[in-house]
Amino acid sequence: MPTLRFQALREAATRKPIHIEETDRKSVIFGSNVFNDKAMRQFLTSDALKGIQNAVQHGTKIDRKLADYIAMGMKEWALSKGVTHYTHWFQPLTGTTAEKHDAFFETSFDGSDPVEKFGGAQLVQQEPDASSFPNGGIRNTFEARGYTAWDPTSPAFIFGTTLCIPTVFISYTGEALDYKTPLLRALMVMDEAATEVCKYFDKNVKKVTATLGWEQEYFLIDRALANSRPDLIMTGRTLLGHTSAKGQQLDDHYFGSIPTRALTYMRDLEQECMLLGIPVKTRHNEVAPNQFELAPIFEETNLAVDHNCLLMDVMQKVAERHDLMVLFHEKPFKGVNGSGKHNNWSLATDTGVNLLSPSKTPMSNLQFLTFFINTIKAVNDNESLLRAAIASASNDHRLGANEAPPAIISVFIGEQLTKVLAELEGVTAGKLSPEEKTELKLNVVGKIPDVLLDNTDRNRTSPFAFTGNKFEFRAVGSMANCSNAMTTLNAIVAKQLRDFKVEVDALIDSKDMKKDDAIFNVLREYIKQSKKVLFEGDGYSEEWEVEAKIRGLSNFKTTPEALKARISKQSLDLFSELNIMNHVEVEARYEIELEEYTKKIQIEGRVLGDISKNHVIPTAIRYQNTLITNVKGLKDIFGAEFETIAKEQIILIKEISGHIEGINSKVEEMTNERRAANTLTDAQAMAEAYCNNVKPYFEIIRNHCDKLELLVDNEIWTLTKYRELLFTK
Repeated sequence: MPTLRFQALREAATRKPIHIEETDRKSVIFGSNVFNDKAMRQFLTSDALKGIQNAVQHGTKIDRKLADYIAMGMKEWALSKGVTHYTHWFQPLTGTTAEKHDAFFETSFDGSDPVEKFGGAQLVQQEPDASSFPNGGIRNTFEARGYTAWDPTSPAFIFGTTLCIPTVFISYTGEALDYKTPLLRALMVMDEAATEVCKYFDKNVKKVTATLGWEQEYFLIDRALANSRPDLIMTGRTLLGHTSAKGQQLDDHYFGSIPTRALTYMRDLEQECMLLGIPVKTRHNEVAPNQFELAPIFEETNLAVDHNCLLMDVMQKVAERHDLMVLFHEKPFKGVNGSGKHNNWSLATDTGVNLLSPSKTPMSNLQFLTFFINTIKAVNDNESLLRAAIASASNDHRLGANEAPPAIISVFIGEQLTKVLAELEGVTAGKLSPEEKTELKLNVVGKIPDVLLDNTDRNRTSPFAFTGNKFEFRAVGSMANCSNAMTTLNAIVAKQLRDFKVEVDALIDSKDMKKDDAIFNVLREYIKQSKKVLFEGDGYSEEWEVEAKIRGLSNFKTTPEALKARISKQSLDLFSELNIMNHVEVEARYEIELEEYTKKIQIEGRVLGDISKNHVIPTAIRYQNTLITNVKGLKDIFGAEFETIAKEQIILIKEISGHIEGINSKVEEMTNERRAANTLTDAQAMAEAYCNNVKPYFEIIRNHCDKLELLVDNEIWTLTKYRELLFTK
């Protein structure tokens, strides 16, 4: 009888790809299922439309009467597209999205005909059960009340037959229980701080928007093959499996011709994205076999985060149609590259200027240098907090594991800008004479070229790199909700811009300095204070680890280490001062992330023990019995000579027994360590116990299992192998 593995292989081999036609122009169908400006102009009154526009552009509150008119128009638009249900779509601290569907359909007690009902009250606020979502001790289990509240800055959309309304999620007592609420607060503070600094250069600037362009990496695996691997199903990664003879060493997959089945999936996915207004633009093969990437056009950060959360859900649903499975885990396969979600971040004004893009005029370049240097200073002063923002059990496999990027947060700016900063640093302190100012602008500010994209090589080992007109936060994990990283990044830069303005204004007021002189003086000091975080070399090298330690940079290779920065006085004061999160909200997130880490390692330990003892060992014993039967037969035939003739079989039998004993003993030891960790009541102590006492057994047990995979007959090995998972098209 064929094993599940061979049934899956047969199914994968005979499956034909679905044929998808790309007939509609993307520009025609883009946003068809989004309640965007086009839809609102058709279904809303002018007052209702203006109310939403004011809320989006100026943060003006929408009153309940106006909300009724908006809800009426939104309902009519949704019904015209065959929608039957609506939901408040939110992002709880589980790392996924959540939704509870309600039908528009309602009946009445007076016997009148049923109607489709949806009013302002249903649009603006709902009360989902909050008791089972992570809360970090903010509320007791029996306190179930929580509220979702409409976020008008992110448009409603239709997925399937459901109207999805993006919302925030808060507790009964007002604390944020989601990722969106702190992000919105951080973006508001960034807008205020950056706009004030922009007024040094252009009085017409009224608003600054933080923009985000994420790059989503992922693996695409045949669903039948994935379902034959309990570890992939339960943990998102392979806990054992010997590396394939061929992996990525030939560099033949990267940017290669996209396999037919994957391309068909991508076409179907892009069609869904266009309907949902997700502006995906780029698709290509990534480095590892069966690894791919897609990337969108830049958007406002809140909308970009919503779109990425939605995309990850859509990707899985579309994959089901194609009998494929998407793996978002940062390291699903040993021996080949893992996946990240590079966050490309910049700032744009309402006058159409990218504040991180150099210009042709000295004054515009001074503006660029102001935001450029302040961002570096913010990262320099908060590098450990940035590391905490991207910490997770799955991302630990990439950070500090000789894979882009390392756990040490550093900033790469390239040779040319390094020289520019060195020249600016060398300027004499104090007021500048007209000649000095002219020389400064010509020699430093005036010579920055309009486009820096190709003036320096890229550094793939840098976790935070300047790439010409934006900073690329490469350390964000592929499974992550971008909000965590973006809330922290925007918060620290906003705080830095506030401090910068205070210092510049103080110099202008106290020393009667001209504005440009004051700006130059403050920027020069920031350059001196931020040198420790600037690094142009190989982030993987041992020399950099040594140097980074001397510089005073953190190097947290595990999540329990990294998360301590979340509750440092500096972190608590930062978020509290900016009104992004109070101490309770910050500490709750710290508790939640520690608990999530512990549970994920706990699950992996249980799954590894199960597979090792219920799949690997029985298969090894079965093959060992075959060898024993063979040796007995040789003894019957050859008598005393059998020991020489059966020498290799006997060695193999002993080797298998050694690995079986190794698995049994180490699984038992791991289980005992897990039991001991479970007795701890402190979240930090428990996470550290799982990290330091339980997790180290994973590699030892895996090594024994992988050795057996090489020894045991391929025909009876039950687990789908790497060569099959990674190279089945």
